[in-house]
Amino acid sequence: MRIFECRCGQSLYFDNHHCEHCGRSLGFDMDQLLLVAADDAPQSQFCENRTSHIQCNWLVDKDDSHAQCVSCRLTRTLPPESEENNARLAKLEAAKRRWLYGVLRLNIPVPNFHDVPDGGLAFDFLEDQGEKRVITGHANGLITLNIAEADPIERVFTRERMNEQYRTLVGHFRHESGHFFWDQLVRDSDYLTPCRTLFGDDRLDYAEALESHYQQGETDDWKTHFVSHYASSHPWEDWAETWAHYLHISDTMETAASFALCAPWETLLDDVEALIAKWGDIAIMLNEMNRSMGQNDSYPFVLPPPVVEKLHFVHQVVHRVEPA
Repeated sequence: MRIFECRCGQSLYFDNHHCEHCGRSLGFDMDQLLLVAADDAPQSQFCENRTSHIQCNWLVDKDDSHAQCVSCRLTRTLPPESEENNARLAKLEAAKRRWLYGVLRLNIPVPNFHDVPDGGLAFDFLEDQGEKRVITGHANGLITLNIAEADPIERVFTRERMNEQYRTLVGHFRHESGHFFWDQLVRDSDYLTPCRTLFGDDRLDYAEALESHYQQGETDDWKTHFVSHYASSHPWEDWAETWAHYLHISDTMETAASFALCAPWETLLDDVEALIAKWGDIAIMLNEMNRSMGQNDSYPFVLPPPVVEKLHFVHQVVHRVEPA
């Protein structure tokens, strides 16, 4: 995520609604992928969710027939309103906007369920109903997220119960969107065969693979070939985890570039080897900074050579490089 700048010279950040220095009202222009002063975007208006509990700061073209921005329109189902649910929804939508920025910044098309009813992207944000728990996942373009994930205590509890190294809201969006983009970019393309060579045969029974994965428990053998233990459960999960990490790296490296900690982001994207190599340095710095503050590692992962090769492949798919 880049750092933006107001006309007055003040640094602006992605979630800002106003400039803290001059007070200008700000909105995110999706076409330019820039945070701009409202009076610099006369053809746009604020998303109708700006003044709701969602607190969206994106803009909508005045000629658009929709009152909601592109990000908010991706949400198909909202949880029942309550003070607790409204606060959780605001966090979910903020994470979704950050994820969507990273995808659009890479020029990845995002067909939505309004335009493509069968398979276009949609989000259902649901709450548990008694003993019936909402399972976060993806199916034919629909990503379901349990709104309890927006509760940091619940999220940490789940992370510990699942023996995970990392669990965040934006991480959920990046991972689940990996399943969606596998359908969009790999399934019916020339990338399918090389993808199966790297990640394994996706025709392996998914339910059986997951059941076997959870029954066996964690061993150390996954660490030489996968970015996470969950990635070892099935080729689809390996792809989704690797996809998510590519987005982690891309977005964080754009932030690093904004603070002049590395070469310009666009330059790094032209050389995936340089991108991943520099990411190694940045990840170490992030982890050490967190340790200095008594926090957990920001990026508690190791990228062995097979994972780096998979990241290279995701890079090829993202940038439409002809498969080998």
